[in-house]
Amino acid sequence: MRILMLSWEYPPHIIGGLGRHVTDLTDALAQIGIEVHIITPQLKEGSRYERTAHGVHIYRVAVPPIADRMLFPLTQELNIALKHAALDVQRHAGGFDLIHAHDWLVAQAGIALKHLCHLPLLATIHATERGRHQGHLTNDLSFQIDRVERLLTVEAHRVITCSHYMAQEVHTAFDTPYEKIDIVPNGVVVRSSPFRSDEERVAFRRRFVRDDQPLVFSVGRIVYEKGLHLLIDAWSRVLARFPDAHLVIAGTGGYLDTLRQRARNAGVADYVTFTGRISDEERDRLYHAADAAVFPSLYEPFGIVALEAMAARCPVIVAHTGGLAEVVKLHETGLTVYPNNVDSLVWGITHTLAHPHWSQARALNAFQDVCTRYNWHSIAQMTLGIYRRVCDEWRQVQRHPRMVPAFQFAATYG
Repeated sequence: MRILMLSWEYPPHIIGGLGRHVTDLTDALAQIGIEVHIITPQLKEGSRYERTAHGVHIYRVAVPPIADRMLFPLTQELNIALKHAALDVQRHAGGFDLIHAHDWLVAQAGIALKHLCHLPLLATIHATERGRHQGHLTNDLSFQIDRVERLLTVEAHRVITCSHYMAQEVHTAFDTPYEKIDIVPNGVVVRSSPFRSDEERVAFRRRFVRDDQPLVFSVGRIVYEKGLHLLIDAWSRVLARFPDAHLVIAGTGGYLDTLRQRARNAGVADYVTFTGRISDEERDRLYHAADAAVFPSLYEPFGIVALEAMAARCPVIVAHTGGLAEVVKLHETGLTVYPNNVDSLVWGITHTLAHPHWSQARALNAFQDVCTRYNWHSIAQMTLGIYRRVCDEWRQVQRHPRMVPAFQFAATYG
């Protein structure tokens, strides 16, 4: 089976969970014999074509200049470029069985290729514009994005979401029938500890804390919906129970300066380190060195970061919202706290730090859960099953097409 995949994010251009999802999914699909060709923008230096060690074909497309350009016109030009690149790939590499598009940024290319190439279209919706803004469309750009997201779900033969929460959101926002939605969780690659000895781990921790001080870690895009302002607000009360406890927040985003000022205003700036963007290796070291990982999101379709922490056997505290509520089981694999509630967040952090034996027991349960439920081989097999279903149903439709009256077609697409 040959798959044409479209994604706005792919290494070295990674912003959030979508890019990591596409990277790991394509590798896992290739390892079970699926030939994957991915079309993605060239936003950083790198070769225009490469083939990964697992056999994934990557084609990077030059992006129009971004300076002084609005986002929506840029994405329209990007999608035209992606479409032409995909058509070139099809001419030179042969035909495909299916198109798999990830989120609204590549929707227009996916829809165009569906009709130009007469191929079924599968869409993965990682998040929605309504969800990112707590159910509201805030400006003209939000309305434009929402319309594209809706069109993608309509044009797609089937829709994949990463959680039951997101399936409900897609159903509610776009009237997508539940029968059209498949739920496939995100996965995580379980790696061994980056530390060769306890002494090496202790030496790394000393970059942030003394040996007897707690270290708490959070990582992700620094945007409002991640709820990191709640973590800053909670920290003075954590310090009242655990003096000199240190918080490390990794990531970049438009909310970073606001968080720094909030930490200064709260008098906790000396106990909070903002690292900015870090490498995957540095992230893994922090997961393995920390006493807890905290993710107080207001909106979280899934929460790959929680899986990463669980795979590192780091105790997790998450807001009971979105996909996080499905990943972490209270008192079994971690602690869940009320979303947008500083009191509950303080309880989760202090309880975890005060009871390390219980915390480590939950962390072990979480690690076992990750290995069985969230491994990429199983997720690739689930995805392959959906590919086969889509292709079979598409062939049935092509053999017995339903004729649409000309006036109805014009009213819908004219």
